[in-house]
Amino acid sequence: MEKTAASNVLNWLKASMIRCFILFIAVSFIIATIMWSIVPNAPTVSTSVVENALPEITVYKSASCSCCRAWITHLEQEGFKVTAYDREDMDSIKATFGVKPGLASCHTALVSGYVIEGHVPAVDIIKLLQDKPKIIGLTAPGMPKYSPGMQASEQKPRGYDVLTFDKTDNTTVFKHY
Repeated sequence: MEKTAASNVLNWLKASMIRCFILFIAVSFIIATIMWSIVPNAPTVSTSVVENALPEITVYKSASCSCCRAWITHLEQEGFKVTAYDREDMDSIKATFGVKPGLASCHTALVSGYVIEGHVPAVDIIKLLQDKPKIIGLTAPGMPKYSPGMQASEQKPRGYDVLTFDKTDNTTVFKHY
């Protein structure tokens, strides 16, 4: 009789634990669903970019340029691995990679076969890598005052355009800030 009572208690405990576990899973699912629905529409990165992580960016810059270092920090904070080279022959670097004088800025970068000239925000580089257009690259000509590397890191870019450029010297607005 005692074995039967003990056995009944054990069976009841097992059943209770299973019910609690199922309840826990159900509540967790409900909470996750609610949280997912109230998150604002955040920008997403394509699966191919996420699976492969962000590619390394090679940056050519002047050793004395502090805004170039700040732009590199911006890229690293957004998940890029950056290798930087200090160069004194920036005009020849730009010419080698097809950057015309009217499109030039202080630094030139290479990523996945594209040229990135100047203070282009990391989000635009990610979009470029997702879309894979047939262009040479992106540029933020000159030294836009309110661009990554030229302003405080917590400020949003504003007051300039990021342009695409191709082999035939055509440019189009990629993103307006």
